[in-house]
Amino acid sequence: MVVASRLAVARVVSPDGGAGSGRRGRSGFAAAAARRGRRRGGAVAASPPTEEVAQMTEPLTKDDLVAYLASGCKPKENWRIGTEHEKFGFDVETLRPITYDQISGILNGLSERFEWDKIMEEGHVIGLKQGKQNISLEPGGQFELSGAPLETLHQTCAEVNSHLYQVKAVGEEMGVGFLGLGFQPKWPLSEIPIMPKGRYEIMRNYMPKVGSLGLDMMFRTCTVQVNLDFSSEQDMISKFRASLALQPIATAIFANSPFKEGKPNGFLSLRSHIWTDTDNNRSGMLPFVFDSSFGFEQYVDYALDVPMYFVYRNKKYLDCTGMSFRDFMVGKLPQVPGELPTLNDWENHLTTIFPEVRLKRYIEMRGADGGPWRRLCALPAFWVGLLYDEESLQSILDMTADWTKEEREMLRRKVPVTGLKTPFRDGYVRDLAEDILQLAKNGLERRGYKEVGFLREVDEVVRTGVTPAERLLNLYETKWNRSVDPVFEELLY
Repeated sequence: MVVASRLAVARVVSPDGGAGSGRRGRSGFAAAAARRGRRRGGAVAASPPTEEVAQMTEPLTKDDLVAYLASGCKPKENWRIGTEHEKFGFDVETLRPITYDQISGILNGLSERFEWDKIMEEGHVIGLKQGKQNISLEPGGQFELSGAPLETLHQTCAEVNSHLYQVKAVGEEMGVGFLGLGFQPKWPLSEIPIMPKGRYEIMRNYMPKVGSLGLDMMFRTCTVQVNLDFSSEQDMISKFRASLALQPIATAIFANSPFKEGKPNGFLSLRSHIWTDTDNNRSGMLPFVFDSSFGFEQYVDYALDVPMYFVYRNKKYLDCTGMSFRDFMVGKLPQVPGELPTLNDWENHLTTIFPEVRLKRYIEMRGADGGPWRRLCALPAFWVGLLYDEESLQSILDMTADWTKEEREMLRRKVPVTGLKTPFRDGYVRDLAEDILQLAKNGLERRGYKEVGFLREVDEVVRTGVTPAERLLNLYETKWNRSVDPVFEELLY
């Protein structure tokens, strides 16, 4: 593995922390960079990226980009858990999505009452920062907490509880509630407000060119993500393969987006289905991860060819859609003619890639719908139990070793429709889920932090094969008299 060159030391601006809100622990590579550079103030998702202070005199090499990813390796005792979760804000009187004016009122209220620092873009408050936590706005006004890197699931769940308490305290005074669901259940795209963030304007213009559902993804979905660490390239490969194979199983267990514009939409996880026609250049199941040659370098090769969205210069996002980072590496980006990229540009580019599992200097699990607060604690418990325990991880690798590319893709496409009832080989996804959930429990037991209780929220789902979405559909047909309005109370935080 190539170590960071003098270019990396001069250019990268590396946040500190663990597998949380895009913030990493300091390897020698990152520490040297931070000593010579200026550290960013927040995650890319929450704030405009910091511009470089060093002038480029030599081009970045692919080795630099590989070394950037490899710098995420850390010993097991330094592994952490990061959770990111989104939720829909709505006006409790009208159930309409909240406007930016209402959102800025909530952000200002959180800042004043709970001592969050504001993140601004062109005079607008677009996020908050407090320690290693960030609150950011997604394109349609969805609120996202990018949590701090934490050692145990008890700490993760306490962070979720504290965040929801604060948001509720400010929101209730303004007549605003927050909904834990994977897809906006009632309102069409035309009714969703647009947030004043430059990168989202570029995405909004580009998405309809590369898929039919990209605007739905941006404006009407909410997800929960878990970010986990790795110790070496081989450990990253093992975790990437295991989690990518199992992502459809997690999608089934946490399926929670069955409504669209006031009625059932034909899916249990419409949010998951939407990613199948958002932008296939930057999403999906990444079959090359299962090739024998896979490693940091192969992911870099993939990312180099994913079309860019933007570069950030002079506090502006420059539209670079359709160009590749390979073009940028040789100074052939028309928007910044002759200019060479920095490692900050590479870091920003990696945030615009959206596969089911994503590699940065940690691994992101991206397959679950947004949901109520107990499931926000259950999802990290699921993945920590499987991936942070060597025995459970090896069991998953053994279980999935002979799954074919076609089988993995079949699960990815059918699970959003049929959930745990999806046929697989001589059984159903529910059968797989039972075995996998037991492996997760065993892994948590061996961790020794008394964390198994966080999986109780999904025990009944797996035992009965009835997903959260199917429970909501049953309520819609019975108690709710075929109205989606009661879901705003049912899944209110």
